[in-house]
Amino acid sequence: MSAPLAEFLGTMLLILLGDGVVANVVLRQTKGHDAGWIVITTGWALAVTVAVYCTNAISGAHLNPAVTVGLASIGKFSWSLVPAYLAAQMAGAFAGAVLVWLVYLPHWRATSDAGAKLAVFCTGPAIRHTASNLIGEIIGTFVLVLGVLAVLSPANLVPGSGFDKGLSPALVGVIVWSIGLSLGGTTGYAINPARDLGPRLAHLVLPIPGKGGCDWGYAWIPVLGPVIGGVLAAQVYTSLWPAV
Repeated sequence: MSAPLAEFLGTMLLILLGDGVVANVVLRQTKGHDAGWIVITTGWALAVTVAVYCTNAISGAHLNPAVTVGLASIGKFSWSLVPAYLAAQMAGAFAGAVLVWLVYLPHWRATSDAGAKLAVFCTGPAIRHTASNLIGEIIGTFVLVLGVLAVLSPANLVPGSGFDKGLSPALVGVIVWSIGLSLGGTTGYAINPARDLGPRLAHLVLPIPGKGGCDWGYAWIPVLGPVIGGVLAAQVYTSLWPAV
């Protein structure tokens, strides 16, 4: 399997399971309706873990343009591969959102709240405040990328243990879980441009009864904020751990 194809499939899995848990909680007449924030953050953490385990050995399991651009900015990933990775991640996110729509097909009509339907696909602020929302996405993604780089740092690996291959995907899931629990209450913690924009485009084109608008006025924040946060985290990592 090629690396871009792995990124497509991994991001598709990420969104299928991540947006899937949101659908289970917010759509009407599901088994998990109103299960709450803990279920959503746990579901997203497990989604990341599964997706990373499935693709880590093939593509490095970026699954996130902020990770790809951040790594490229410090020379840990080739800029020539960035366009293919970003395209695969965006397409995978779109495909994953379509699968969620199919899984929950009867529940869209059963749900009258257009905002809940949009929330299945993409993030939105609890309180709309442009500067605060952008800062929140920058900080959340900063923690994600710095945490991922630290987990994979040679200083944190036991030689010959297989730690990096066996446990690192689960630890990435823990990082995402921590971000969701601690920082996610303001914007819904996109921390991934493809995770937000790909499904938002799916919401735009899918025939969802009473779906309302896509909130394009907000859509740039979960794209720009994570890219800034990812690049900043990568730069800080190389400054603090110059030997890695």
